[in-house]
Amino acid sequence: MRRGSSAVHTRVRSQLAILFLTAAAATDAAVQAALPLHQQIDALVAAKAGKVPLAGPADDAEFLRRATLDFAGEIPSADEVRAFLADKAADKRARLIDRLFAGSRYAGTMAGRFDVMLMERRGEDAQWRGWLEAAFRDNKPWDVMSREMLNPNFADPARNGAGHFITKRLESYGQNTVDYPGLTRDVGRMFMGVDLQCTQCHKHLTVKDYKQVDFQGLFVAFQNLKLQTPNDTFKVRWTSEGLVTKEMEFSSVLTEIKGATGPRVPFGQSVAIPTFEKGQEWLEAPARPKNTPGKPKFSPLAEITQRLVAPDNANFTRNIANRVWFLQMGRGLFEPLDLAHSENPPSHPELLDLLAGELQAHKFDLKWLLRELALTQTYQRSSVLMETAAKSPEELYVAAKERPIAAEALVRSVLIATGELERVGKLPKVERKKDAKDTPRPDTLSLEEMTAAFQAAFANAAREPELSVSPTLKGALFMRNSSVLRTLLQPREGNLADRLLKLKEPAQIADTVYLHILSRPPTAEERAEVVAWLARQKSAREETLANLAWALLASAEFFMNH
Repeated sequence: MRRGSSAVHTRVRSQLAILFLTAAAATDAAVQAALPLHQQIDALVAAKAGKVPLAGPADDAEFLRRATLDFAGEIPSADEVRAFLADKAADKRARLIDRLFAGSRYAGTMAGRFDVMLMERRGEDAQWRGWLEAAFRDNKPWDVMSREMLNPNFADPARNGAGHFITKRLESYGQNTVDYPGLTRDVGRMFMGVDLQCTQCHKHLTVKDYKQVDFQGLFVAFQNLKLQTPNDTFKVRWTSEGLVTKEMEFSSVLTEIKGATGPRVPFGQSVAIPTFEKGQEWLEAPARPKNTPGKPKFSPLAEITQRLVAPDNANFTRNIANRVWFLQMGRGLFEPLDLAHSENPPSHPELLDLLAGELQAHKFDLKWLLRELALTQTYQRSSVLMETAAKSPEELYVAAKERPIAAEALVRSVLIATGELERVGKLPKVERKKDAKDTPRPDTLSLEEMTAAFQAAFANAAREPELSVSPTLKGALFMRNSSVLRTLLQPREGNLADRLLKLKEPAQIADTVYLHILSRPPTAEERAEVVAWLARQKSAREETLANLAWALLASAEFFMNH
């Protein structure tokens, strides 16, 4: 009797313990969910790292340079570095982030970063760039931006630039015909994080989740587009759609199995194609005398866009959450960015779900998400690994990842470092004879010309994702031989070379050149090296100081965001 009673009591205690632990877990989850997103992110990153030691916070100079490059597209000036280092307020990093987000450079910087990501260096377009900058200036939600890109309103001057995402890809270049499969592939890559290229003709050979029908369903809509020239109604290049009256048939080149589909978002359902009585298919019928293509009542493009950007399309939300994380941290939660599938899980599944869910709850507010990421300890961590974490995988995010600086930010940073940004950007261009062989002064070159020179040396080739550091011979030769760079190191009133020449103390020269170029004071060892090196240079002081500045400009530290 007593033994039975004891067993009952044991079961009761066990059940009570389970209830207690469940309640405690629920409480912990509720407390966790109530925290700001940046704190939830740090908790998940720390939990994943486990016993691997996390790098400490970046020092103030490293953080200032990192944030200014990310959100203003340039390095901070020496005066900004001095002011930030002297500021002792506990909230100065948050205030810096807010100041950068409110600054005049934010919209253009984010437009540039998204242009490189979405268009992959396919060339400049004023309407497209204007639309992007306006979208970031007005904080347009990502789902709205995506709709405007995928189903453009070419008649609206405020939105027609968004259509460049499609119209540029409908160009025929070289001996190639219009690359409809490439456009289809890029829509899947950029908006859903899935590269369906290998499924055009058969099922994917290595990714079981990707089927041929996933590619063909998108292809139905995009192969139906035709590029049109500007006219009185559409001031930019625009696209027309033809009639789609039946499902597209396809077959596998491997198995010869046949299939058919209407417009279909990958992994979704095929859209039923409506039937109309003859002559009733058009909202605006084609007019041959005016050579107008007409507008059909059924738009596969509109159907695809509506479903791709829908709240229940998890791939759409997870893709942009992953890409924004990549922009800020240098590595996606799943890699490659366009290969999301069940056998390539994210490094931090709970974190990706959190980011996607919060982004959707905040109505795809990219500025809000970028700010939350910038406030994390993960973003603000030093790029120097702890010695005991030297072999830890990058996907643990135990230290900040070094990231390449885009060519556009690089040229502005060089101009700021040398004290020539205002001179290059504002002084009138001086005409030169075509056969002139003299070295041009910076005031003879526009900022656009200088940017083009840096893009030619450092930007990736067109249609290549710009995702990682790729040192090249042409970049090295540019830094070594470029007349553009040499002119920036010639002394002119108020520029860096002029300031260095006016300094007498070698230690002051070291401090000044490091602050201007590397956005930080030199270490004691670096200062001593500069002092010792200058002491050995007995003549040609101007050339010596120019060489010192050049060495720092050409250093790996200058070319990376740490």
